[in-house]
Amino acid sequence: MYSSLDIITIGESLIEFSSEKSLVCADSFNKYYGGDTLAVAISALRSGSKVGYITKVKNDGFGEFLLDSWQAEGLDSGQVRFSELQNGIYFSGQNNGKVEMQFYRKKTAASTLSVDDIDFDYIKSAKFIFATGFVQSLSLSCREVVKEVFKFAKENGVAIGYYPNFRHTDLTPDGAKELFDEVKDYLDIVFINIKDNLVFDTESPDKLIENLADMQIDNSLIIQNGVGIWSAHRTDTLFVKMHDFDPKDYTGYTSAIIGSFISSRLKGMPRIEALKYANTLGMLQASKVGAIRSIPCENDVLEAMKRLYV
Repeated sequence: MYSSLDIITIGESLIEFSSEKSLVCADSFNKYYGGDTLAVAISALRSGSKVGYITKVKNDGFGEFLLDSWQAEGLDSGQVRFSELQNGIYFSGQNNGKVEMQFYRKKTAASTLSVDDIDFDYIKSAKFIFATGFVQSLSLSCREVVKEVFKFAKENGVAIGYYPNFRHTDLTPDGAKELFDEVKDYLDIVFINIKDNLVFDTESPDKLIENLADMQIDNSLIIQNGVGIWSAHRTDTLFVKMHDFDPKDYTGYTSAIIGSFISSRLKGMPRIEALKYANTLGMLQASKVGAIRSIPCENDVLEAMKRLYV
C-alpha cells in the first residue's frame, strides 16, 4: 500500500539553464529543472501538500541531478522510470525585458512514458491527478497515458485537473481541440491562461467560463498575465486583481499558480483565499528568473499576502 498523497502530476521534466542576460551575451547559466507539470508539483509541494511525480528520465548525470533534487525537495519520485533517450534541456535568457527560450526536447525520455509504466494503485493513493495538453502532445503513448489515467481516476473517485497548455507545440487549433475533447468528460477542473489558449475561440474570461460550464465542467481557473485570476464554480465567479509589480520572467507562472491553488483548496482554504494565495505566489514567482527555482515557499507567500490584502 502507498502512503496517501494529495496530488500526483504526470509529465516531462527538463534541465533548465537560465540567465539574466540574453542568450547571445550570457557566459554562464544557472542550472535547475523545469517542465509544466513539474512546476505544478513543486508549487503545490512548497505550499504544503504531499506530492508525487510520474515521468521518465535518462539514467545519466542529468537524470541523477533531477532525482537528487526531487528527493531533497521532498517530492515523491518513486514512480519515476528510466529510458535510454536523452533528458530534455532548455535555455532561458533575458533580452530587453523579453524572455528568450531555446528548447532541445525532441525524442526525450519523457516521451517514452507508456501505460505499462503506470502503477494504477499509486494513482488511487492521491486525492488529485493533474496533466496537461503538452504532455498529451509528447507522443502517442503519452497521449494514451493521460487518457487512461484520467479514466481510471474518474472511476475511482480521484479528482482530475487539466491545463490545455499547447505552447511550444506544433499543434493547430483543431489538433489542440482533438486532444482536449479526448479527456474533457473526465475533468473536474480546467485551468486556462488566456495567452496560450488554442482550444477556445475567445479570449473573454466570461465566455471561457460559460463554454466550460456548457460542457458540464463546473470548475475552472482562468489566468490573464498582468490582469488577474478568475475562479468559477458553475455560475459563481470570483476574481482577484494582480497587484502592480515588476515581472522579470513569466516562465512557469501559470503552472506555479495552478499548483498553489490546488494545494490551497485541498487543504480546505476558502476559494477567495486560495485565489489570493495563488495570485500572490504567482507575482513572487514571476518577479525572479527561472520557472521553478523562483517558486516561493508557503511562509513567504503568507507574509506577502499580509502586505497585499490588508
